[in-house]
Amino acid sequence: MVEDSGEEEAEGESGEMPAAAAVPPLQRCNGFLPGKEEAGTQAALAGGEERAEAEAMLAAAGGRVETRLSRRRLAVLAVFSCYSLVNAFQWIQYSILSNVFAGFYGVSFTQIDWLSMVYMVAYVPLILPATWLLDARGLRLTALLGAGLNGLGAWLKCASLAPDRYPVTLAAQAICAVAQVFILGLPSRIASVWFGPTEVSTACAVAVLGNQLGTAIGFLLPPVLVPNTPNDIDLMAHNIGIMFYGTAIVSTLLFFLTGLVFKEKPKYPPSYSQAVLQMMPPEDYSYKQSIINLFKNIPFVLLLISYGIMTGAFYSVSTLLNQMIGTHYEGEEVNAGRIGLTLVVAGMVGSIVCGLWLDYTKTYKQTTLIVYILSFIGLLVFTFTLDLGYLIVVFVTAGVLGFFMTGYLPLGFEFAVEITYPESEGTSSGLLNASAQIFGIVFTLVQGKLVTDYSPRAGNLFLCAWIFVGIILTALIKSDLRRHNVNSGIMNLDVKAVSGDS
Repeated sequence: MVEDSGEEEAEGESGEMPAAAAVPPLQRCNGFLPGKEEAGTQAALAGGEERAEAEAMLAAAGGRVETRLSRRRLAVLAVFSCYSLVNAFQWIQYSILSNVFAGFYGVSFTQIDWLSMVYMVAYVPLILPATWLLDARGLRLTALLGAGLNGLGAWLKCASLAPDRYPVTLAAQAICAVAQVFILGLPSRIASVWFGPTEVSTACAVAVLGNQLGTAIGFLLPPVLVPNTPNDIDLMAHNIGIMFYGTAIVSTLLFFLTGLVFKEKPKYPPSYSQAVLQMMPPEDYSYKQSIINLFKNIPFVLLLISYGIMTGAFYSVSTLLNQMIGTHYEGEEVNAGRIGLTLVVAGMVGSIVCGLWLDYTKTYKQTTLIVYILSFIGLLVFTFTLDLGYLIVVFVTAGVLGFFMTGYLPLGFEFAVEITYPESEGTSSGLLNASAQIFGIVFTLVQGKLVTDYSPRAGNLFLCAWIFVGIILTALIKSDLRRHNVNSGIMNLDVKAVSGDS
């Protein structure tokens, strides 16, 4: 475990957690502490018992534990957001130019769609090894793998600049897809390990925002850099090369910055809940038991399915946007990219707004449900206005859809961390993303078939039906904010200690 050097300055709030008087340690049924699960355990993990456990941990520590915010947290968040951005850019750069790359490589649209879907396919079998690596080897190594594979895939794409090298570009995209496995599960881990309780949701939203910004740039920049020149393949190859080499250079720079900036954790824990987790002996952690506990957690299972539906629908719409726009607005590749940009930029605003709202209110279930319902309404409006013949209408409806659908992503991460604490943030986030990839693959294949054989409206209505199912599942989730209860309980303990109350 790598800690900040002693010279590193810290800022923001700091405090100490007083150890409780003799409080018997509690045996908890989760991946961190041994014990056999009993009926009703999950429901019983509420604020009072969590506080008692935290007090027991502090008593075992034999003193006071200082919490402090590190300045390095901002650099860690910025570098992660940047290389996550580049990975998302590489995901969407083919799909938004599907007609260009289909003509360049002489392949079908379905084969071009697979350059996007390979991200989803690679994630599912690799997520459990990746989350195990995050828990067993830590944040720094996982971050370096994500940034390094991202750069390797980008350089391999530079070797695919010939019409007969579709397999090379597919292999390069597969490497970028593996890099994504080490990226998508980190936002909630970075937020929890490095940021305080009043900023953790906002930090998670910013970390997710980097990925969204990459998708936005991927919608905007490729159509500008690579105009469709079907009669001049050499010029097309030159333009694609500019995009590929530029991406590779940026990816390499970010890999070195990751090695320079990333530490395993700050010198001082940023929150009381993190202090409690850091006191737990490593030998008490069981990755297998953690996975079992997550799947026994009914609220998490419901969230797992509902998150997969919403995010999978977003992946499908993003992948097929160029084809949907092209069906009704022929020759509008650049505007299709701008519409995609509008969709994602609006979602970035939604992510930040939702993150700030969660930090202020802690209303996780209510906010998630409302955003889910508004996403459903937004997709309905987008569906029935797409073929009106007015691009300005499509821009507006795509912006509304993106604000809610993309803004939902960090909500799911933070809601999962709250209802599964103290299980690993990386594990819960990884499973959420795996669900999203599975639904994304299915939705993209089915919606793509419906768009090709029938119309974009048929494909979008298919997604609307599934999102309605997601609304029902979200409404059934029983909210149990475990991490928040620990922080609130210990804060109350501090107030009593200062006032002299017993």
